[in-house]
Amino acid sequence: MPTDLRIGTFNVENLFSRVRMFDHYDHSVGDRKLQALAGLERELGRATYDKPEILRLYGILQDYIKINAVRGKLFRGSGSRRRVVPAGMAGWDGFIEFKRAQFTDVTRRNTGRVIRAVNADVMCIIEAEDRPTLQRFDSDVLGRLYEYNMLVDGNDQRGIDVGVYSKLPLEGLWTHIHDGTRRSRIFSRDCPEIEILLPDGETLWLLINHLKSKSGPNQRYNDTRRRRQAERVAEILEWYDLRRDLVVVAGDLNDTPDSRPLEPLRGIADLHDVLELQYPDDPDARWTYHYRTNEQIDYLLVSEPLRNAFVRAGVERRGIHRVDRYTNGATRPFSTMKSWRDAASDHGAVWADFRL
Repeated sequence: MPTDLRIGTFNVENLFSRVRMFDHYDHSVGDRKLQALAGLERELGRATYDKPEILRLYGILQDYIKINAVRGKLFRGSGSRRRVVPAGMAGWDGFIEFKRAQFTDVTRRNTGRVIRAVNADVMCIIEAEDRPTLQRFDSDVLGRLYEYNMLVDGNDQRGIDVGVYSKLPLEGLWTHIHDGTRRSRIFSRDCPEIEILLPDGETLWLLINHLKSKSGPNQRYNDTRRRRQAERVAEILEWYDLRRDLVVVAGDLNDTPDSRPLEPLRGIADLHDVLELQYPDDPDARWTYHYRTNEQIDYLLVSEPLRNAFVRAGVERRGIHRVDRYTNGATRPFSTMKSWRDAASDHGAVWADFRL
């Protein structure tokens, strides 16, 4: 008997709370805050502090971060009376913590509506907080739709990780959080390899990704790091026989199909984009994200046997705020979305059906 299988990927932008710095409809606001944060981190790493500059940058960021001291103090006083205490980095030890904004119940429910609408057998989840949160979201919002879930804490200090929901048993997991060096990990989050047992006894292999964002002050660095991550994913794929194994590279790759950073994946002969399979002559139909324009940055890339078993694919966009504007009325958002704060995500969920 043939096996019908639906695979999906969705950047949920967290399930219960989001880093407050990125809780904006206008992404440029987050970019400006990131520039201030990068400046503050540089200043705090100096042997001799520019105290007025530290105070200026902290003033921009104080609603979004907390500075926790573990030895000595960075500040004394508050408001206009706040002063920087140490003369330089040797005078204290501490770390920056991101403040979080809790979601409304409407936001959570809309995120759940997207996941339930896709109803994938295997759903890759991008930007989830942790595994207990995956478990809680499934029980509280999804109505126990998924028997299995998995997430390994990755390298992002903001706690945005990649994980999976599955109706099928998880057989194994290999993490790549330590790829690279201690000073320079390759993956911003992780690229876990997850082994899933299909009903017919075959094995499905998932490589789940969230590559380096374009956001931030140093675009050249971001592009270079995203390309290195794509190169590493391509290296991992060399361990598989893409002409025989059932392999999926899934997730938010944070760049468009024709971009230079994604060239290492685009050049793999036996790896296919399901949205290109569905819309071979209409690239505009493949968009998954809107920032100034509609573009594809979320992917399901599948090996040759899955290409041969491909039935159809699509993007669930009804959880995106103003999707009706982005589609000239062709797609309407969920009726429960009254403002951008109600949006499930600013990403659409990619899904694909296969008959094996």
